[in-house]
Order: sequence, then C-alpha cells, then structure tokens
Amino acid sequence: MKTRTRRIPPARAFWDSSAIVPLCFEQSASSSLRRLLRASPRMTAWWGAPVEAHSALRRLLREGALGDDGFEQALRRLEVVRRSWSEVQPSEQLRDLAERALDRHDLRAADALQLAAALVACGERPARRAFVCLDVRLATAARLSGFTVLP
Repeated sequence: MKTRTRRIPPARAFWDSSAIVPLCFEQSASSSLRRLLRASPRMTAWWGAPVEAHSALRRLLREGALGDDGFEQALRRLEVVRRSWSEVQPSEQLRDLAERALDRHDLRAADALQLAAALVACGERPARRAFVCLDVRLATAARLSGFTVLP
C-alpha cells in the first residue's frame, strides 16, 4: 500500500515595489521576474506598494519612457497583480519594526516600511523566506535581516 506524501505549499514571497513595477511595464528584469512569479505565485506586498508602483510608473511617463496608453496599460496590469497578492496592513508593529530598520540599515523611510512589512508577514522569522527586490540598498538590508533575496 502506497502512502501519499502531503505536498507543502511554498511559503509566500514578499515582493518589494521595485520588483512589482517590472511586472507592469516591460523592463530588463521583467522576464526573469515573471518566471519567478510563475514558479512561486504566492505573493505578499505591503499596503503602500501600489502607491510606490504608481509613483514609479508616473515618473516613467514624465521621463518619456512610457506614453499615455502605456501608462494606462501599466496601471491596469498593476491592478491585476494587486488583486493576486496578500497585503500587509499598517500597524504599530510595522511602524516599530520600520523605525528599528532605520537604526540598523542605510534605508529610506519607504524602504524601511517595506522591510518591516516583510518581517510582519513572516512573523519576524525571515530564515528561508524569499524577498523579491531589485533595489540594492533594500536587498542588502533584507539579506542582513535573514531573508533570501531574489532574483
């Protein structure tokens, strides 16, 4: 008699805004990030990620990298991606962790909030948890905090 092995679903990966934008607008990292998302589709992001992504897309529009139609299409893609992720909401715990992150790492406020949200999402146990990020400074802080940084 065969025993069935229960397959444990992969843990959710935390996605920083820097990795979300290339899912919405074609950039050099887009294809590798799409492959990563297909391989592990359980995505977590923080409450402010849509605002950061919208800001990045608006900047690309102002700089001429995106036209009006491309901008609207990228916003629609952002909304589709957003509907698929679990979102870490603002909390006192998140704020406290972000303040501590600022004391430990060379981060901007929004990046400290991203790192804190990732810590909240994993119950402050980052070992073997994926943190998907293209921002060098934030990736370094996430790695030093115990996350496995991808790609």
